[in-house]
Amino acid sequence: MAISLNSQPNILVADDDRLIRTTLETALSLNGFRVSLAKSGREAIAAATAQSFDAVISDIYMPDGDGLSVVRELRVLRPALPVILMTAQGELDVTVQALAEGARDVIAKPFDIAALTTLLKTHLVASRRKHDLTTNSSAADFSSSGLIGRSPAMMTVYKLIAHAARSDATVLITGESGTGKELTARAIHDFSERKVKPFIAVNCSGLTDTLLESELFGHAKGSFTGANADHAGLFEAANGGTLFLDELASTSQAFQASLLRVLQSGEVRRVGSTQTHRVNVRIIGASNAPLRELAESGGFRADLFYRLSVLTIELPPLRQRADDIELLAQHFLRRNSSDNQPLLLTEEALQALRSHVFPGNVRELENALKRAAALCVNGIVTPDCLPPHIARLTIAANIALQPEDSLKLLAADWPTLDELERRYLQLALEKVHGNRQHAADLLGIARRTIQRLIMRYGLGTSDVYKDEPEHFRASDEEEE
Repeated sequence: MAISLNSQPNILVADDDRLIRTTLETALSLNGFRVSLAKSGREAIAAATAQSFDAVISDIYMPDGDGLSVVRELRVLRPALPVILMTAQGELDVTVQALAEGARDVIAKPFDIAALTTLLKTHLVASRRKHDLTTNSSAADFSSSGLIGRSPAMMTVYKLIAHAARSDATVLITGESGTGKELTARAIHDFSERKVKPFIAVNCSGLTDTLLESELFGHAKGSFTGANADHAGLFEAANGGTLFLDELASTSQAFQASLLRVLQSGEVRRVGSTQTHRVNVRIIGASNAPLRELAESGGFRADLFYRLSVLTIELPPLRQRADDIELLAQHFLRRNSSDNQPLLLTEEALQALRSHVFPGNVRELENALKRAAALCVNGIVTPDCLPPHIARLTIAANIALQPEDSLKLLAADWPTLDELERRYLQLALEKVHGNRQHAADLLGIARRTIQRLIMRYGLGTSDVYKDEPEHFRASDEEEE
């Protein structure tokens, strides 16, 4: 459906990158917009104060006033003015904060011009239909979520989390195993007004019906063998906070009926008791099985499904966000490195990771990098540090190119021992900025040996001596 505007909207574009400003000015002008430009947040605020705009498109990270400050200032000056923020970082906390501050939308760089134009028109039409539209939530103190990604799919997830955090509606999180369902649930809790209250996660597949009801609802003294005292369940323990129920598809119809009663009444009754206890708990459910299909086929209670899925967040598998693999890999390596031994990922190792489909998703990637951190030498992660089924993908890909010459191609692709030694030495020298003494210490060999290897492999002195002190250079000349 086409989106039409009655007049030529006046748009302010703020970005410190000249190329992006020029690109947006040209593209928007060709689509019927009048465009003004600003190079910083301060310029954008000054321009919006001096004249009237129909919308603002601003980068988040800029010198002299960032995109969040633009949102804050313009929210006071013109509450109904749509502000769309752009970011190349793709961070959940920034996205949530931007929407909480009053931004109308957040998009990831690089962006599609046609999609941005459609998005802009949509917000302009909505603003004209409701001139007093504002966001009433205030900024919160945001903490790290653990969710990593800059892909468009993850930006969509971030925005859904932001909206979920500002309401008390039940949420259903779907996605394959290892995509981060519990992290998503915890982020919703941490960015909500319930963040000071408990967040309790329960894996429903690990408990029988009897144990699950006892754990969640509690039990009365004498209700079963071993029940020597009254016991409050997790619903009561999470009062005021959030209860995350994972693997809901594994539960029985009887338990689903009990859970539905709690959602409808806000009351729990302990096993073996006739008394009810009122609770104020937000429920977030999750499943890696398709609950909608199960509900339609009778494998899951349809009334419970619709009660849970007021807001649904579908997490993308890692194979659909391959651009995030490098970002995730660096994140996991930083988590597994020490202060005196940072971990470096070689291009070959990164290519092996990019070639893998990761059926176990982010959890599989995390475990692969934990293994790599344990096996790598001198902090350098090479393909042989990765699990064998990932490391061999690059060789397999080369073999598939020319199956009739697979053995010849395989042999040609393998470097000689001399070549491996040369690459290893060059990598070590680059890591220490050409300082031979530091390279010798790093590799655990004598400095004279480093000098001989440099001469042997013809590594240019202009490359080796990048940051090395003069007295080291003099001593090398004496050795030569």
